[in-house]
Amino acid sequence: MKDVQNSTDYRGITIQRVGVKDVHLPLRIVQREGDIQQVLGIVTLTAELPHNFKGTHMSRFMEVLMKWSQTGLSSRQSRRVLEEVASKLEAERVEMSVAFKYFLKKKSPVSGLSSVLDYDCEFTSSLNKDHFDFVLGVRVPVTSVCPCSKEIAKYGAHNQRAIISIRLRSHPYLWIEDVVEKAESLGSCEIYPLLKREDEKYVTEQAYENPKFVEDILRDAVLALREDPRIYWFEVECESLESIHNHSVYAYHTEVTRK
Repeated sequence: MKDVQNSTDYRGITIQRVGVKDVHLPLRIVQREGDIQQVLGIVTLTAELPHNFKGTHMSRFMEVLMKWSQTGLSSRQSRRVLEEVASKLEAERVEMSVAFKYFLKKKSPVSGLSSVLDYDCEFTSSLNKDHFDFVLGVRVPVTSVCPCSKEIAKYGAHNQRAIISIRLRSHPYLWIEDVVEKAESLGSCEIYPLLKREDEKYVTEQAYENPKFVEDILRDAVLALREDPRIYWFEVECESLESIHNHSVYAYHTEVTRK
């Protein structure tokens, strides 16, 4: 049959990204301890289309994704996915983003009851000829207590959930668990999905004794990321979902820590 996509286009425009977007797939994510976690992934996979081709072969993106969805996905496997797409489409540049919910077990701080907490994560990778780039993104919820509120109020202090979002490049590979552990230590207190009364007392008092502005959380995050010799680039933001405002407060920082 005639291959219309492979016919010549005369408009002289190279399309930087063309492919499939928001593909929902069951995926297998490699965990730090070597186990596999099954997740629902939302995938965008694209390739550069040279100016002389009318279209790309969309089915080839899906063929590759269906094959690799059965393996454990990490930085190394992400590169292999992109290498296969580049080969099938004869593309110099290919990119992929994979967003998913990741679950980790947590024990309540006093009762010791076990439950699971979900974290929004993303793998973003690109291959440009032989240069591979991989960015790990993790969003971690924490509790924050306002130092100003604690200082000026007769009773208590306002507290709320804050979200610490970290994106980083590292060598060797940094696990999701590593990033979660860093971030959860930065708020006024950790978030727990299951709390009995003795746990609720603990987290309330722990947060009250450790008040932090969004700026405090952000700066502590910068210091923690700088100190890790595996990380050579990061961006971090903190959004506090205010309990006394109808808006959030926000702080952001990015830097290259080493070449």
